[in-house]
Amino acid sequence: MNYKVVALLVVCIAVVAAAGCTGLPETLVKTTSSQEISHVAAYDSGTSLTQEKAAWAGNAAPAVAPVPTSGPYGTGDTGIDTKIIRTADMTLEVSDVPGAVESLKALAIAQGGFLSSTNIQKNYNNQLTGTAVIRVPAAAFDNTIAGAKALGTVRSISTSGQDVTEEYVDLQAQKSSYTNQLAQYNTIMKQSTKVEDIITVQEQIDRVQTELDRLNGRLNYLNNRIDISTITVSLQEPAPVGGQAGHDFVATINEGIAGFFGMIDALIILLFTLLPVIIIGGIGYGIYRWKKGKKTAVPVTTEEKK
Repeated sequence: MNYKVVALLVVCIAVVAAAGCTGLPETLVKTTSSQEISHVAAYDSGTSLTQEKAAWAGNAAPAVAPVPTSGPYGTGDTGIDTKIIRTADMTLEVSDVPGAVESLKALAIAQGGFLSSTNIQKNYNNQLTGTAVIRVPAAAFDNTIAGAKALGTVRSISTSGQDVTEEYVDLQAQKSSYTNQLAQYNTIMKQSTKVEDIITVQEQIDRVQTELDRLNGRLNYLNNRIDISTITVSLQEPAPVGGQAGHDFVATINEGIAGFFGMIDALIILLFTLLPVIIIGGIGYGIYRWKKGKKTAVPVTTEEKK
């Protein structure tokens, strides 16, 4: 046997084995099934998860997925349509204010809406005026405006649309972030065994839940205003011919009686206002008369008689 060949083969095998050993990745196995939570996740400014320090079973808790910042309004492709709150204010001149209110109510119901509030009263000319607020679906906004115009003579009208898309998208992003945080805290709670850890995590869960409730309340309000438009209609009767109503003798008599009692009230006020001056003047006049009478009563002497 050729010992040189055998030696060469042995050297080659040794080189290959050494190369294989050095190329293997170094692994580190940890048995941490009995480890407990050592820290609770900390939040920056109470609004977003910045550093997750809690660890259980030797593995760090998963970090919060950041909210995408690409796309419109810095929230990514949310698929949210433009959100517009539409409102209208109009003034109608009608011959029958209560009847017009009922007509507006019927119009709102026919369009799938409802009459929100009403107010009817008399003005200084003894004419009826009123205000009716109706809520209708946004899709029926224009048709409702047209129907309201037909109830009388339009004196003024204004419409507006408030774009709340940016606020809506921002609220949705915050809600998604807080929902993710809440899920992670609930996971941490299930893994917690120490009382102090449970209390700390529960405080964070309560805080996040409170923020979620606030966001949901605002979103519900915006959804209501977006889906159901508001139309405010002011109603007034036509002005009488000549600018005033017919003469009312009863009203004239009442005004005369009111003026009579008003004059008496004024005299009483004037009397009590001048009462101190009257008293002082009376006292001064009395003293003057007394001195004058005393001078007149001085007796004439004997020498004066001669």
